[in-house]
Amino acid sequence: MKEHYDYVIVGSGLFGLVWNYQAQKDGKSCLIIEKRNQIGGNIRTRNFCGIPVHMFGPHIFQTNNKKVWDFLTENCDITRYINQPLAIGPNNKLFNMPFNMNTFYEIWKTRDPKKVKDIIQKEIDEANIKEPKNLEEKAISLVGKTVYEYLIKEYSEKQWGRDCKEIPASVINRLPMRFTFDNNYFNSIYQCMPNYNQLIDNLAKGADIVYHVDYNVNREKWNALGDKVIYTGPIDEFFDYQFGKLDWRTVRWEDEIKETDNYQGAAVINYTTKKYPYTRSIEHRHFYTDQSKFGNKTLVSYEYSDEYTDGKEKFYPINDEKNNELYNKYKALIDEKKFIFGGRLAEYRYYDMGNVIEKCLEVYSTQ
Repeated sequence: MKEHYDYVIVGSGLFGLVWNYQAQKDGKSCLIIEKRNQIGGNIRTRNFCGIPVHMFGPHIFQTNNKKVWDFLTENCDITRYINQPLAIGPNNKLFNMPFNMNTFYEIWKTRDPKKVKDIIQKEIDEANIKEPKNLEEKAISLVGKTVYEYLIKEYSEKQWGRDCKEIPASVINRLPMRFTFDNNYFNSIYQCMPNYNQLIDNLAKGADIVYHVDYNVNREKWNALGDKVIYTGPIDEFFDYQFGKLDWRTVRWEDEIKETDNYQGAAVINYTTKKYPYTRSIEHRHFYTDQSKFGNKTLVSYEYSDEYTDGKEKFYPINDEKNNELYNKYKALIDEKKFIFGGRLAEYRYYDMGNVIEKCLEVYSTQ
């Protein structure tokens, strides 16, 4: 460690690593403070029989931003991957996601897009919901009652741990429907599965790194080491929870080794009913085109959504009115001359990887 740095970066997730990379290009010095025993945050993968296994859930990369895409491909190898998840719904019927003509055919047995549009619009008109008060009303106002009950209701209740009538309408702004037989989940121009460990290593080059350090235990010490502090941890923890704690949902996984080279035939399968306690199953090998080195075993991760309690990982912010007001109180306390808050935990919002890179590059360019 040096006596002083241009930037002290708290947390080595994607926001902190991109900041370091840009700073190194500009000849700046950086100290990364990491609470875990390894860098990379939740995008790091581990090896199972040659298969890169996503330790904290699958991180499929997608963006429409050419600058972000170029940044990614300059810093790691990528594998072509188009996300085409499946959903197992009532009566174990198999549906395509997002909602498209394959999905609607399974429900209404028609290949006519106009008939499907008319059915859905009729249900929306009959519901006559002008100002949705909760997730149930919002979903029905967007996709009608049938699609809501088949594919949204029980899945959302598993994911959020409460009845859809108790989940804020703000949780969903839109539910994409596609009246073609296109199974591509994302509309983004650029999609892939990156070599995340390679990306992590390249973005961390040049930084001094300390591990097993909880920045919030001795903030004054670490703050004094940098001209500016890039903080990517929980914003409420930074301010000692003086207004109270922000609410989160967490996720846990149960991994199973299968003695086969292909267990479910897809990388991602969602389970929309409460018959299955998990929300989805992930077969990691299917994220990669070339499976010749993976051998004859596979690993399947079953994902469960849980209430957050202290000591667990914070995954999904609960951006209802109460929590957003609380976040804004904390945000107003930030000393912007000394600190830059960035990333999912610090900004209390869900980010895709492309969005994180885009935001970090944007904020860094203003310094």
